[in-house]
Amino acid sequence: MEINGVEIEDTFCEAFGSVFSRILVTAKNEKWVKTAAQITTGYGTSTIHCDAEAGIDIFIPPDQTPDNRPGVMLMFFKNKKEEMSRVVMNRIGQCVFTCPTTACFDALNVSLDPTKEFEIKLGANLKFFGDGFQEKIEEKFPFEAWKIPVMEGEFIVQSIAKVGKGIAGGNFLIIGKDQDSSLEAAEKAIDAVKDVHNVITPFPGGIVRSGSKVGSKYSFLNASTNEPLCPSLREKIENSQLREGDNCVYEIIFDGATEEVIKKAMKLGIEAAVKVPGINRISAGNYGGNLGKFQYKLHEILS
Repeated sequence: MEINGVEIEDTFCEAFGSVFSRILVTAKNEKWVKTAAQITTGYGTSTIHCDAEAGIDIFIPPDQTPDNRPGVMLMFFKNKKEEMSRVVMNRIGQCVFTCPTTACFDALNVSLDPTKEFEIKLGANLKFFGDGFQEKIEEKFPFEAWKIPVMEGEFIVQSIAKVGKGIAGGNFLIIGKDQDSSLEAAEKAIDAVKDVHNVITPFPGGIVRSGSKVGSKYSFLNASTNEPLCPSLREKIENSQLREGDNCVYEIIFDGATEEVIKKAMKLGIEAAVKVPGINRISAGNYGGNLGKFQYKLHEILS
């Protein structure tokens, strides 16, 4: 298969089941919405070492938020459901609660398997920071919320947040002739999915330059560089997956609430990437189908 003269390899990406929360943060204006979003989702690229994979889903206009202020949807993905409460509490408590003018609400609306959704305490735990001066908000919202006194005024937070079943690790690879064209294609891919709901691209700017494989020659590492896709090693190793003229590879990774949203994001991203001159082909990362439950074939997604 070719699109715009770019080869689409007959392969698939391999993704994994995950649990996630989706949190709405609002603030006085867009400046503080963006500040809270950036800080709260920081150090959230990969669960190999980060406490979660975190990212910005979409920005929300004031007429679509509970307190009629600008907002942003943040998503946090984790492999172990018993760790989600700690992840959400730490990030919201340390980064949203401390940020000027913010408020915080649950925003989970869809998930892969609604029967496996569960709840965690958000405001129900954060309220204790109020040291007895916290107050339950009555009748203002269609859910239980708390106001906690702070030096600026009051922090408003929903009492309970939901956790859903989702997918982590949907991906595709952009293989190009040089760094400039490959990076431009990756940036175009990210821009193409910025308005897709319920999906994040957790790596810096949504782009991965250091794709990894499972395991390492060093016993203390559980992941290491994906040498078959490193251009500098093409002539040095026998198992290189790169051809002559393949001089840069970027990976785009998606975490999402459902299979449909993962496939939609992959399709939009690939279609945007192949419009950039200098892209040789599009591929995807997998482990031979042996590890991830979810497998998405590029040809099927794009057909």
